[in-house]
Amino acid sequence: MRKSKFSPQQIAKILKEFDNGKSVDEISREHKVSTSTFYKWRSKYAGMNSKELKRLKALEAENQRLKQMYANLSLDHQMAKEIIEKKL
Repeated sequence: MRKSKFSPQQIAKILKEFDNGKSVDEISREHKVSTSTFYKWRSKYAGMNSKELKRLKALEAENQRLKQMYANLSLDHQMAKEIIEKKL
């Protein structure tokens, strides 16, 4: 998964600019993000402050790491089962 070039604080600040009346086109040009990215952020992080946003990003990263660990363990388990079946 690609890491965002924007920190949670920056994303919160960009969304706050929109709430304060700046247009999406102005924000897109100023911060060099696409309008689709802005709308994704808005739907995902609307109403969050930077602390909550930072915590959410940390939880998502931890979740991704745990999924990868589970996939590796599952693969190891499957290989061990196949080896045991061949020996019997």
